[in-house]
Amino acid sequence: MEDARKKYEFRRALEEIEKYQGRGTELISVYIPPKRPISDVIAYLRDELGTSSNIKSKTTRKNVMSAIESIMSRLKYFRMPPPNGLVVFVGHVATRGDQTEMVAHMLEPPEPVQSFIYRCDSKFYTEPLKAMLGEKDTYGLIVIDRKEATIGLLKGTRVIPVKHVESMVPSKHHQGGQSSRRFERLIEQAVHEFFKRVGDKTNEVFLNEPIRGILVGGPGSTKEMFVNGDYLHHELKKKIIDLFDTGYTDEYGLHELVNKASATLQQLELYRERNLLSRFFREIKKPDGGLALYGEKEVRKALEMGMVDTLLISDSLRKYRVKWKCPQCGKELVETVKGNIPEKKCPDCDVIMEIVEKKDLIEEYYEIAEQNGTKVELISDESEEGKIFATAFGGIAALLRYKGM
Repeated sequence: MEDARKKYEFRRALEEIEKYQGRGTELISVYIPPKRPISDVIAYLRDELGTSSNIKSKTTRKNVMSAIESIMSRLKYFRMPPPNGLVVFVGHVATRGDQTEMVAHMLEPPEPVQSFIYRCDSKFYTEPLKAMLGEKDTYGLIVIDRKEATIGLLKGTRVIPVKHVESMVPSKHHQGGQSSRRFERLIEQAVHEFFKRVGDKTNEVFLNEPIRGILVGGPGSTKEMFVNGDYLHHELKKKIIDLFDTGYTDEYGLHELVNKASATLQQLELYRERNLLSRFFREIKKPDGGLALYGEKEVRKALEMGMVDTLLISDSLRKYRVKWKCPQCGKELVETVKGNIPEKKCPDCDVIMEIVEKKDLIEEYYEIAEQNGTKVELISDESEEGKIFATAFGGIAALLRYKGM
């Protein structure tokens, strides 16, 4: 749940960053890989600071230079970036009339930054981060033929080669008679030993990872022989999703396997979500409402009482929980708001109330769920069921542990 929550918070931050618009090229994006010393980055920015002093427009020059100085001052507290690297967005964004204000965001991405990037534009450069928000599960990858096998992991959008195993299987020959049959037996024994080594390495890697499923690829029938034989741990065998024909069995073969399986992986995620929604739809159709609830007030109450086993939330939900307070009498109001936050007047003394708290609704639900040991599932609106859930049911529902309301 924690990984899904972090990914959601990261996506929301990214959505806010993408809204910013600069005047000219005044928004600076810096991507720092995990192994890039911060001192190198600061030296690079110092050079850019010198170059930016040649910008013709006085306003643009001033804004770009102040943004670079701001980034340098923020980075001076680091010696090396965090484990996944660092991404910094700083710049002057347009406000009212001709005015601008500086905004600054520093993010540690969910996956490692692959290369150093410095970009100055009218919008922040977010494409590399958006690519990280794809599939969140870890899958095992195996590509195999009689010459070699490569074992890897698919984490998000990253293909990570882990082990490469070379075989000692001899090439086939054209001799006949007893010599040929003896040679065939030797080949079969060599293949068996090779498959056993690949199986041992695979078990070693995959049993220590939270693998959701396994994809197997390779040319010809070798992959079927390996999968059908007694080489993989029985728990791993249960996780094999499908087999795919690939032309390569090296690191390139892992990428080829992922490309061939992309449609299958997408359908798996949608299938999991459909199963959750089907369970919810079945429960609410029961005469007594079953073990399900929907609607913000009803779900919130059940969640706070610890009745909810699984909380279903549409990841397209964009609402805030807002608290107003009267500066005169101290009266408080709390409401869920979509879009612009309205101005409130105190019902007791008719004074305009102040906004004292504004929290993303999904983040608030995550906090309450965490306190009560409730699982949270974010539901996409890519499927028909997901769209119905978001529109007809408000994007908030609960699968209950027991009935009690």
